[in-house]
Amino acid sequence: MDAMQTPFDRHAVRLHRDRAAATTDDVADILRDAADRLLDRLDDTTRTFTRALDVGGRGIITPLLRDRGIETFATDLSPAMAARSGALAVAADEEFLPFAPGRFDLIVANLSLHWVNDLPGALIQLRMALEPDGMFLASLPALGTLAELRTALTEAELALTGGASPRVSPFPDLRDCASLLQRAGFALPVADAEDITLAYANPLALLRDLRAAGETNAVALRSRRPPPRALLPMALGELPAHEGRHPITLRLAMLTGWSPAPSQPQPARRGSATVNLNDVFRDD
Repeated sequence: MDAMQTPFDRHAVRLHRDRAAATTDDVADILRDAADRLLDRLDDTTRTFTRALDVGGRGIITPLLRDRGIETFATDLSPAMAARSGALAVAADEEFLPFAPGRFDLIVANLSLHWVNDLPGALIQLRMALEPDGMFLASLPALGTLAELRTALTEAELALTGGASPRVSPFPDLRDCASLLQRAGFALPVADAEDITLAYANPLALLRDLRAAGETNAVALRSRRPPPRALLPMALGELPAHEGRHPITLRLAMLTGWSPAPSQPQPARRGSATVNLNDVFRDD
């Protein structure tokens, strides 16, 4: 497969998450905010869950699910990160999941699928690991996330070298996320956005937070050469500022889908309508 088919360096992703296992607590408040927003969707259903899979939750999701009385199993690409869950856990590649069909009634993937090369394939495997009428919840950084940093880095590198290497991951458009769920066979797919704005007095703290979370550059086409020495100072100096702080956007796509089951609402059969449109639009 070429770089267009494998946009991410999965080896680098694992190394970044291995390293971040020791520093994730530094960004726990941000991860917890995203997790709470995602798990709020559990309160919108009357379904009772008993066996959950936490995919890449960085030690944040599993305790929250256990607090809800849900037995939870965890997995992560990084063995060190998987161990942070404090639960039964296994290190596994999201693109080659080892779970039996119908093993779980809930799967939660919080900020963990955006470095996957074959996202439709991973979603299919996750759907197959759900029992009928099982629920899938995921959050993904969507288009607009880190837009301020992406623009500043690109413009600074163009000014310095006349070209630009990809330094921020590409993110999906929100409109594409529900269709991804549908393509993977999920029923009742929903994608909506949650915006989190972080404000940094020192923009270097943004880079430290990305590193602490294991979110440094793993784009396959990234430059392996050291960046120009002036790049980061120039780019960070160009970040927008408001009242002495630099606002940074995290735009999260919150995905909800269900494993198909006969009991779920079904679309009406074409031609089965019983209302005459002439009656609906009758002129008085």
